[in-house]
Amino acid sequence: MNKFIQISTKPGFLKHNGGLLFRRINNNKFEFKTKIKKVHLNKAKITHGGYICAIIDAGAGTAAHYNANYKPCVTISLDIKFVSRTRYKDEIVGTISINKKTKSLIFLNCILKSKNKIIATSSGIWKILNQKIPAAGFGG
Repeated sequence: MNKFIQISTKPGFLKHNGGLLFRRINNNKFEFKTKIKKVHLNKAKITHGGYICAIIDAGAGTAAHYNANYKPCVTISLDIKFVSRTRYKDEIVGTISINKKTKSLIFLNCILKSKNKIIATSSGIWKILNQKIPAAGFGG
């Protein structure tokens, strides 16, 4: 199994918020992980839903990018269901499964877990772009 690598290497939202570690398991399965910091918490001291959405979008988008042979991909649909909460210092692991790939679209699911509990589930569709985009790549 491949080691996790930091994909948030360029300045931007995710690098500013601690980054995202990512690994390829096979051509249709990927994982990402991050650790919750104080800045990720809302007023109730649980992980902000917007942060959960951001890491799913970045992790799943990176999986789509890999699956599309490194072509740029953009999110066209992302449905997220929040199931449970996480708190400061919790590690969140996302598992992405590619369900189908066409010439122009990638359909996938993602499950986020922490401490063996499901935190969120999601399904999404990514559009494969057939053009080069400067600075496009991993990590959103």
